[in-house]
Parts: sequence; C-alpha cells; structure tokens
Amino acid sequence: MPAVSDAEDTAVRAKQIPEAAVARLAVYLRILSGLAEQGTTAVSSEELSAAAGVNSAKLRKDLSYLGSYGTRGVGYEVQVLVSQIERILGLTRQHRVAVVGIGNLGHALANYGGFPGRGFPVEALFDLDADLIGVPVGGLPVSHMDDIPRVCSEREISVGIIATPPTAAQSVCDRLVAGGVQCILNFAPVVLQVPAHVEVRKVDLAVELQILSFHVARRADSAASAGSAGENQGNTGLPGTGGSADNGSTGGGRNGAGTDGGLGMVVR
Repeated sequence: MPAVSDAEDTAVRAKQIPEAAVARLAVYLRILSGLAEQGTTAVSSEELSAAAGVNSAKLRKDLSYLGSYGTRGVGYEVQVLVSQIERILGLTRQHRVAVVGIGNLGHALANYGGFPGRGFPVEALFDLDADLIGVPVGGLPVSHMDDIPRVCSEREISVGIIATPPTAAQSVCDRLVAGGVQCILNFAPVVLQVPAHVEVRKVDLAVELQILSFHVARRADSAASAGSAGENQGNTGLPGTGGSADNGSTGGGRNGAGTDGGLGMVVR
C-alpha cells in the first residue's frame, strides 16, 4: 500500500470535521497562541476547555479529529497543538484579502492590524467613490470596483470581504469570483448567489443584535414571572398564624440566604 503524505492525511481529516467543530478549533487556536506567547509549554484539557467555554469531553472530541489525544498527567503540548490546528485550518500559508466598500466598516477592516499576524494580509481595497480612488487606507491605495477582477487575479486574492450596501453586494460578489476569489466574508444583509466551489460566510450584525435582544427579553420575562410567583407565595400565610409563611427565619423562604451566593459566569 502506498504511503500517505501529510497533505493527504490532513485533507482526509479535514473532511471528517463537523462545521461546529471547525469554529471551536479557531477559538482553541487563539487561546493556544496566547499561551505560547506567554511561554506556556503544556496545557490540560480542563484548562483549555475552561478558557474556550466548552466542556472537556467536547474539547477532547474536537482535538481527536486532529489525531491529537494528549498525554495523561501532562496534557497537550501547546506548540504541537498550534501547529496541528493551523495545518487543519489551512493556515500554513497566507490567504491574501481584498476589502470592498471603504466606508466606516471597510476602513476599520483595512486598518485592523490583527489580520496579517494570523495569515490574512489585506492586499487590495476597492470602492466606487471617486474621492477615495487612489487614497491610501491602512497603507494601501483604494482601487475602483471595476478593477476587482483584474487586481484580484494579479495579486492572487483568495478571500474577499464585502462591506458594501446590500444593493451592490451581488455585483461585487460576481466580480470577486471573476477574479478568482474562492472565499467571501459578507457583511451585507443579503443572500449571495455563488458557484458551488466558492465558500461564503455571512455576518449580519443586526441579526446578532436581535438574537441578543431575544435573550434579554426572555430573561426579563423570567424575572418578572419569578417575582410574581414570589408575591403570591408571600401571601399564603393563614389567618391567626402570626404572619406570612414567606418571611420566616428557616432559611428556606425567598428572603433567606443562599439564592444569590454568586454570579454564574460562562465563556461565550
């Protein structure tokens, strides 16, 4: 049987990893990179899972996709795990990025210094505004959107970020694809039509805020319901017993100790 190369083995493993696990691997990598910068050489599954906000069993399952099982009593070698995750996420080579739409969001993305260090250097900027064409943003001159296919092809851009109004997003997407871009991060609140070989990730900030609003409203409703139940319970004292059953000193009533001994914290 012919030997399997590292690249072939990585490709096989990558196909077996669920989408949700991929997102968690990216979180693990961020944490592990921070540990490596601090000089930490080993980390236990309990420590890493706590920092990532997942249970240790799920973390061990995620890392098993990499072929990494750690060492009992020692844990995982930080640098080895960083290398394994970077390889499976395709971060062993750089992915050149283009940002389209240099408004407030586009400016922020173009100036963000964290992309190059993680293997995503911003190599091209595009906009329609004549006042922006040729103006450097984050050290790069802004090009016209008509030049997207040519510039992306010449600079071998593999990731396109769309930060345009929704009406322009599909047209921009088509130009990026024509320039050979294989992955698109879309901030416009529209669904894009792309060929099967192009990957799209959508970031809709309004939807995320609406989801947060739902959780705030649900907790407020729960608190209101609990308060109403407490009032009803407080009025259950029987005539002639000397008071309500809720204000006793047994410690089991709603006014007793033990119900707010600390705030439960979770990592998101």
